[in-house]
Amino acid sequence: MKKIFSLTLATLTLTSCHNTPEYDATGIFEATTVTVSAETSGKILSLDVAEGDNIQQGQNIAVIDTTLLVLQQKQLNSQRLSAESTSPDIAAQAAALRTQIAHQQHECERFSRLLADGATTQKQYDDAQAMLNTLQGQLTALLSTLGKNKSSISDNAVAIQYQSEQIEEQISKSIINSPLSGTVLIKYAEPGEFATPGKPLVKIADLDKIYLRSYFTASQLADIKIGQQVTVIADFGGDEQYEYPGTITWIAEESEFTPKSIQTKDSRANLVYAVKVAVKNDGRLKLGQYGEVRL
Repeated sequence: MKKIFSLTLATLTLTSCHNTPEYDATGIFEATTVTVSAETSGKILSLDVAEGDNIQQGQNIAVIDTTLLVLQQKQLNSQRLSAESTSPDIAAQAAALRTQIAHQQHECERFSRLLADGATTQKQYDDAQAMLNTLQGQLTALLSTLGKNKSSISDNAVAIQYQSEQIEEQISKSIINSPLSGTVLIKYAEPGEFATPGKPLVKIADLDKIYLRSYFTASQLADIKIGQQVTVIADFGGDEQYEYPGTITWIAEESEFTPKSIQTKDSRANLVYAVKVAVKNDGRLKLGQYGEVRL
């Protein structure tokens, strides 16, 4: 009986040790994705990428037709030139009045000398001075009117120029380049389709730098910190597993209920904290793949 009891205890002990999980948390491999969208309206002339293609940052992805935008810009430039051509030449229009004023000033000086010599009357001198004042008032009014007209025309031309620059910006945005180096995950459109601002074209992700979104219980938080080195185990099915060095880059500030697809060491845990573990991908890791974390 003692031998049977000892054998049974040993068997239970081995079974218990075998059932102890060799990981501290599990999760799914994810990557930061970027959805590249159209910023202008028009027919898609080209979209020369396919799902699975590796593209570089700045590489051309798509070109959208800009014929209407170019015509609008030409129309605005024509309107601006027309507006600028109507701007008054203040110096030319005021030249005649300035000549009259100069002549009248000489007349006033002549009447002043004649008055001093008694060769003219005070009324004639006063009439000459009044004429000079009238001409100077007319010049002031003319300069004010012409100045306001020129300012208004100039402001209108500047506003048209701004509109032209806005269209120029839209034209430049019709050539869409990749904002990062990565892999095309999804292609949403095809050449010949009509694009509108905000229409998704492709989804891109950098699969060289992925992370495992895992979940830790509250009791495990004391053992983890940002920057900590951990071991990530990728499960490829069956007995095929590979270990990767990982770095904890983010820990959630608030807890959440344990996702149904996530296993924890303590199956009774209801609240867990999401943690991102950065992993360098060697080409074998795929998004959505199951992984484990060992502290």
